Parts: sequence; C-alpha cells; structure tokens
Amino acid sequence: MICRMYDLRYKDVINLHDGRRLGYVCDVDIDTANACVLALVIYGRPRFFGLFGREDDIIIQWCNIRSIGDDIIIVDCNLGQKGPCPPPRRFWGRR
Repeated sequence: MICRMYDLRYKDVINLHDGRRLGYVCDVDIDTANACVLALVIYGRPRFFGLFGREDDIIIQWCNIRSIGDDIIIVDCNLGQKGPCPPPRRFWGRR
C-alpha cells in the first residue's frame, strides 16, 4: 500500500493497549540523514474550546505502529505508564 502524508492526516489513530481513539496524525518526524520516518505526532486536544491551550501532544514512535489500514492506524502504546512510548511532550516547533 502506498500512503502519502496527506492520506495519513485523515486516519484515526487507535491505541491497541486500551482501545482508545487518540486522534488524527498532525505531523511526522523524519530523519533527513537516513530518509526514514521516526514518529507520528498527534496534537493534544483543546482545553475549554481552545481558550486554555491544548493538552500535551502525543508522540508515537515508528516501532510502536502495529498496522496502517485504509481508515485507521493501530498503535501499541501504554500512555499512562512507563512503557514503550515516551511520555507526551509539548510540541511548539522546538526539540
């Protein structure tokens, strides 16, 4: 299956660990030296209609993606505890 970044933006991301919908893919981390995708970025949900900012962004490492289908992306992340995924972090263009 060939998939472009444009197509990834409209796929739901579902956590296999607890069955929760995490959101849509908003950004992708790419290693330009090796030409490979490192992670998917899901922006945090807005707080109180966006007036109080957003929750922390969710970073899904490429190794935690289990399946990319026509409509959804299934990931295996234990977001509430220390596990295979790093804790959520803010993403404001800085690293």
